[in-house]
Amino acid sequence: MSKQPKSHLKRLATFDYINSAILLLVAVCCVYPFLYVFFVATTDGTYLARGEMTFLPMGFNLKAFGYILTNPRFNVFAGMRNSFLYTALGTLLAVACTYVTAYVLSRPRFKHRYALMSLFIITWVFDAGIIPQYIIYNQFGFVNNPWVMIVPGAINTQFLIITKTFLEGIPNELEEAAFVDGASDIKILTRVFLPLSPTVLATTGLFYAVSIWNQYLLPQIYLKDDAIKTIQQVLKSVVITDGGSGTTFKNVVLDGVTLNQQNLKAAAIFIAMLPIICVYPFVQKYFKKGILIGSVKG
Repeated sequence: MSKQPKSHLKRLATFDYINSAILLLVAVCCVYPFLYVFFVATTDGTYLARGEMTFLPMGFNLKAFGYILTNPRFNVFAGMRNSFLYTALGTLLAVACTYVTAYVLSRPRFKHRYALMSLFIITWVFDAGIIPQYIIYNQFGFVNNPWVMIVPGAINTQFLIITKTFLEGIPNELEEAAFVDGASDIKILTRVFLPLSPTVLATTGLFYAVSIWNQYLLPQIYLKDDAIKTIQQVLKSVVITDGGSGTTFKNVVLDGVTLNQQNLKAAAIFIAMLPIICVYPFVQKYFKKGILIGSVKG
């Protein structure tokens, strides 16, 4: 086996160093906003008012998080509870509907699968707009109804295409062997295809969860009662409404720690983004593989 020239190895080492430095810089730029928001939330409000805090927290404490979660004025706990519920139910329903639909559309024996897939693509490309959508949702009773966060988005065409392409890549011999053994479509779906699909299920599930959790315009239009509002609506009322209306938070002193509007707004932002960030590590090992398998056929 021939050895690589030293000059070639040196070029590779130089490239690795440069590439690692660039990726490290990108990682720092991505992580910095999250750390800064957390450090502002955990800094004593006295230092923030003086402008002494630059990056690292000063007078570290977690009082702002407890105050935000327990104060009924902000309604953060109810918003978190509702968003968790909408995200969990919406993701389960969406993944199930997308997977079953993709299974049907990926089977060659289904004669009208191309026509049906064309209808899905048309709805993906052409959007009727907010007003027609509101009229239809109102007729179905989705206005001021929590189910508006769960049912209408049960099938996303982009994720349907990814799942369909993934299922088309599974060898047909597995399905044929199951048919010979007398298995029905439901058994083939649950016993043959489903165990082979953790990557695409995790990937589409993550996409659906992030989409539902981060929804702002949809609940802002359709959810009016405070009891059913999402965390994004609560976050808007904490971060934007108070500043835009000219009113400000009053400073609060808890056990000798001062909390001001910078603390409380940063705490609300961090609380809203923390749950969905925590999901990523659990599905990361499926993420890249699921995207690649579902996007290339063959």
